Amino acid sequence: MGNWQRIKAVAGRELRIIRNRPLYLVGSVGVIAFCAIFYLTFFKGGLPTDIPIGVVDEDGSSTSRNFCQQLDATSLGEIVPYDSYAAARQDMVSGKISGVCVIPSGMNDDIQAFRQPRITFYINGLYFVSGALAWKDLLQMVNLTNGAVQREAFRARGYNDDQIMGMIRPIDIDTHQIGNVTTSYNYYLSSILLPAVLEMMVILVLIYSLGAELKFGTSRHLLSTSGDSIVTALSGKLLVWTLVFTAIGFILVMLLYHWLHFPIRGHVFNMFIAIFLLVISSEAVGVFILEMLPVPRLALSIGALYSVLGFSLAGFTLPIEAMPPYIQGLSAAFPLRYYYLFHVQEVVFGAGFAGWWKDVVGMLLFLLVPIPGLGRLKSAYIKQNYPKD
Repeated sequence: MGNWQRIKAVAGRELRIIRNRPLYLVGSVGVIAFCAIFYLTFFKGGLPTDIPIGVVDEDGSSTSRNFCQQLDATSLGEIVPYDSYAAARQDMVSGKISGVCVIPSGMNDDIQAFRQPRITFYINGLYFVSGALAWKDLLQMVNLTNGAVQREAFRARGYNDDQIMGMIRPIDIDTHQIGNVTTSYNYYLSSILLPAVLEMMVILVLIYSLGAELKFGTSRHLLSTSGDSIVTALSGKLLVWTLVFTAIGFILVMLLYHWLHFPIRGHVFNMFIAIFLLVISSEAVGVFILEMLPVPRLALSIGALYSVLGFSLAGFTLPIEAMPPYIQGLSAAFPLRYYYLFHVQEVVFGAGFAGWWKDVVGMLLFLLVPIPGLGRLKSAYIKQNYPKD
């Protein structure tokens, strides 16, 4: 029997195992489908709106009432009036509102007398997104109110509107949000979270598939089918899982950039290359983890920990450059980091091969990682002397 026939025999054996154990399909297709529906539905609105902001108006003047009306009219904030700061603080601590704005008594009189009234913000930082957006909304409204007061004062002195705007805002900011004009959380997060979930499931499912041979004592049969070659055994198993996860990855790419029309400056075909490289590099990591620790339970735990760390060290939630130096180097140990850099170059900038070839090399280097441990895995498959729980 030739080597290719042995690979086909191992692949057929793997397909029979998948058919008899629904857990494999649940862990691959089921989990990723659920996460796709969850994330794409959760972030469907793009940006959170109508964030509850408590307002304590101790002034009660026309100026303070206008401030509250303007704050309520914004798309981000929805005011919740309170009679006292104590009641507003209690609701903020319990999570009912994201922030509190206290308008001091006598604010209108202080404005008319050219004194500086102090408006106080309290933001619940435990809820990062809602707290940050509440802070942004409040700060924007205070700046607009401040500008309106200055405008009326300058008008009273006889200045025209062009002169007033030059004095209120001498520098005009022209903002261009590259790759995400609408500031949609869906475009920014889902396009990376879903490949990150795919990477995690590739690692965990592959560790379980390889570890199950030890757990159920079938590893010697696997080697017998492969002609006593660990390379042939892995090739047969990986052939099946590479096709399965690559198909899932291609569907995710089509879902995001074709059917849901996520913005992309480059070409969808290049993202197929990226998702394929993410799959095979993640498989290499899964094989390496089981080689170093051929105990299914512990290997799955390490694989889960590694995958979760990849979410943080990919750099899409917090820039790697803002992390401590000893953490920045660790990001190179995660395929998702290179996928994210590939994604930025292709989706955001449309740089093409010149922009992401280094990231391709980075992901391909992961294919070399399992090579030193092949003998250790074969020895474990033959001896079966490791804990099976």
